[in-house]
Formats: sequence, C-alpha cells, structure tokens
Amino acid sequence: MAADDEVEFRQVAGQELRISSPEKPYFPKVGLTKSDVVDYFIEVADALLNTMGNRPVLLQRFPNGVSGKNFFQKRIPDSAPEWLQTTTVETVNGTPSRAIVMADAAHLVWAANQGAFTLHPWPFRVPGEDVDELRIDLDPTPGITFDDVREAAALTRDELARAGITSFVKTSGSKGLHLYVPLPGGWNSYDVRGAAVTLARRLAARHPTLLTDAWWKEERGQRVFVDFNQNAPHKTVFGAWSIRARVGAQVSTPIRWDELETVVPDELTALTVPGRLAEAGDPWADMYEQSQSIDELVDEFRAGLEPMGDAPWPPVYPKQPFEPPRVSPSRAKKDPDDAAAGD
Repeated sequence: MAADDEVEFRQVAGQELRISSPEKPYFPKVGLTKSDVVDYFIEVADALLNTMGNRPVLLQRFPNGVSGKNFFQKRIPDSAPEWLQTTTVETVNGTPSRAIVMADAAHLVWAANQGAFTLHPWPFRVPGEDVDELRIDLDPTPGITFDDVREAAALTRDELARAGITSFVKTSGSKGLHLYVPLPGGWNSYDVRGAAVTLARRLAARHPTLLTDAWWKEERGQRVFVDFNQNAPHKTVFGAWSIRARVGAQVSTPIRWDELETVVPDELTALTVPGRLAEAGDPWADMYEQSQSIDELVDEFRAGLEPMGDAPWPPVYPKQPFEPPRVSPSRAKKDPDDAAAGD
C-alpha cells in the first residue's frame, strides 16, 4: 500500500478520528509527519484548550505540509463530522463564516488532519461575544534584534503594571513577542482596541527610540511597532501552542516572565515544547483566573478621541469616526488634496 493511501485511527475525546496519509511529511527538515503533528496536539491539548477552548478559530491549512501551498479556510464544509462544533462569525470585511470552535482535543486532531497546524483564534469564547483578551503584538521592524524585542516586552509589561495591570507573555513562533491581558466580561473589540491604542501611545512617548505606535511603515524607522490593530473587531491572532509555518516547526509558546532574558524562540518547536510543558507546566495555567481592569486605558482613549483623534485603522475596515486620513504621510505631502479627502 502506498504511503499516501495509508490510514490510521485515533480515539480522542470520545471520538474515533481517521488520519489519512499519516506518514506524509509535514515538516520534512525536522522529520515531522502528519502523525507526529497529531501527536503534538494531543500532548499539548490541555494547555492549548485552556487558552483556545470554546473559541472560534480560523484555520490556515497546509494540505501537503509546510513546504506546499496553503490557504485560509474561512468556512467549515458541510461534509465535516456532525460532532464538530461550529459557530457563525464575521471576518474582517464583515462576511459571515462558519468557523470551527475548539471544543476539545478531537477538534484539534480533526484540524491537524486537514493540514491545519497554524490556528488563529478569535478573542472571545462562545456562546457570548465579550472580548476576554487584550492582545499586544510587538512587531520588530527590519534591523531590530530579538534582544530589542525582549526589552520592548519588559517595558510594555512595566507600562501595564503602572496602570495596575498584570500581563502574560508568549513567543510568536517567529521574531516577535505577544503580551496578553485577561479581561472580565463586558468588553467589545472597539474598547479593547482603544485600550491598546492608549498603551501604544504611552509606550511610544516614553520610549521613542525603541517603541513606536506609527501605523505607516515609512514612519516606524528601526523600532518595535506596538500593533494596536490586532485588537480590531473580528481580528484573529496567531494562537498560543500553535505551530508556525516555518521549516523548524517553531511553536508560539507561553513563557514565564523570568524566562524572558534567556528564551531562544527558535528552540521552542513541536519537538521540544511537549517535554518542556510536561516538565515545567503551563505558564498560563491560571491566567484566566486573574482578569484585569483596563478601565483606565479605555477612559483615556475615549477622552482623547476629540482632541487627538483615533489611530489609523486597517484599510479593510469602514472609515471610523475621528480616524485620521487614510493617506500615507509621504503621499499627503505630495498631494494635500488627497490628505484632505481622507480616503
């Protein structure tokens, strides 16, 4: 029987799952097959579901492994098993989609069998739509080292602490770091984004040589961008414990703050993370029991809307009140009429 015709069956969370072509190379450089990726998700399932459980998730599928073509699956097909939990969400452009809800480990294995090892969760848990995470993406520009990103993360943690807010950190699986703040119920994405804008502005003002809130790339320079728009409505972020589409199978890994100075993100892979998790435990295990107030940040954003204006929104969103013109600064200088038009 050819390898592509082979099948294995797994009993996971009360479901029998058929794994097609289990020996298909998913990460050939490090020797990981589809079956190995399934094993990985089973091993980290408890920690992953702690942060991603009952969230709608956008799947990025790599049917032929990391070296092949990929696509985002916005809609779960009608052919999916009846037990698979789904919900209707809106994508950034407002289009409704039927998304998978990561209800248990069987859902993770089903996704992995589809070639989906990069998972992008929404910032709420069904059945409600209250946002329960403030997500801070520290995005390095070219020329920035990971040591610079470490420093940026520590400064962001300290700025949040000044507002009485405890934060948690994870590697991005690539060159950045992500900070998370768990929230109580009652928040929507507009207010949470506003809190992120306030934080970005404070950081840029306090540390202008390292951190920037400049949305336009031409204004960022060689600094770390505090990407506030990762909190915009219907925006998803690369999920904790997901495997990046990199040849080394790097994982977006929650870490303790005391690991920040020594962590080497490229060493956190689907091969090493399960053992690390088994030995040291989940740094985010009790994160959602420590919900934080972002009232101060939201109030400051609202108070500054009229005198300061909003920060720029991504172009896929409708024009927002108090938003500055959607014209790059260099273009605005060349054509003031375009800047005045604002779009």
